[in-house]
Amino acid sequence: MAGTDNSITDSVRQLVLPILTDLGLELYDLEYAGGMVKVTIDTPPGSPGGVDVDQLARATRLISRDLDHADPIPGQYTLEVSSPGLERNLRLPRHFQREIGKQVAVRLTNVVNGERRISGQLIAASETDFTLRLESGEERLVALDQVDRARTVFVWEAAPKPGSGGKKGARGKSSASGPRSGAESGSATADLSADIDPDFDDPDFDDPDFDETDTHDDQEP
Repeated sequence: MAGTDNSITDSVRQLVLPILTDLGLELYDLEYAGGMVKVTIDTPPGSPGGVDVDQLARATRLISRDLDHADPIPGQYTLEVSSPGLERNLRLPRHFQREIGKQVAVRLTNVVNGERRISGQLIAASETDFTLRLESGEERLVALDQVDRARTVFVWEAAPKPGSGGKKGARGKSSASGPRSGAESGSATADLSADIDPDFDDPDFDDPDFDETDTHDDQEP
């Protein structure tokens, strides 16, 4: 079967949403390009924690199974299921709306007022733009169509002084790997501390810290 990237994305979204609802999870983002299906899942806003390895593996297994059954994607493709991580890519209006109050770093498509990179606290967001409060106190309105890349910036908490109690901060990594349904192999890695890039210069602007990948080949012999 054939279809445009948009129609394939819509078909995959309709397949994924009920699976995640049953698991008590949310679809954070979905992209399909170059034979890669990237499904980013998250816990609902206000949850005490993020997606763990067991949830990731279960979601991947169910999504992979249903993709094999429904066959909405022609030819060979790779399924990648991941969590957003501590520093989240912001691509859609709802991403910005969900992260109001967080520190955000933005790279613009073009230089505006002598700047291409800006950062500050996200204080408002709509379907077409968002507002940052810069370190100077200035409030800057940015149109979404001016954004090349954007993501939240995790602010590390200072370690407590000796004798003041337990340490605060992000937890370390845990991982699991092994064969997955509908694929040659797969792996799940939960990086609960995230790989932080303070320079914000990664050309791919990607955070593959928590993902599970399956390869599917639907081509007929």
